[in-house]
Amino acid sequence: MAVDPKPRLRILLGSAIAIGPGKADLLDAISRTGSISAAAREMDMSYRRAWLLVSEMNDAFREPLVTAGAGGRRGGGAEVTALGHEALARYRAMESRAQHFLAPDVETFTRLMRKKDRVKD
Repeated sequence: MAVDPKPRLRILLGSAIAIGPGKADLLDAISRTGSISAAAREMDMSYRRAWLLVSEMNDAFREPLVTAGAGGRRGGGAEVTALGHEALARYRAMESRAQHFLAPDVETFTRLMRKKDRVKD
């Protein structure tokens, strides 16, 4: 499988990533599943990692992007807030515009880069 270069958009607050591709995917997964732990499983990451990413996002914005109920036998669940949905929609729109705008440069990079079937992250 050939790997093509692609830009990845990250919005920084100081040196912290307020939102980027992984955090946006996590917000999508929480919105779909209603749970941080279910979203983490879906994304093949630990609950701790997912919780830390949610905490980083919540700390970066003026209001939380995700609210979570207390866990326990019945589980507390989690919800993407209105601000979370707005931030996610704006991020996805920016990501789409950036990919469209940068497409000619990405094509140039593709020609300049080594052809590989696999690239290590």
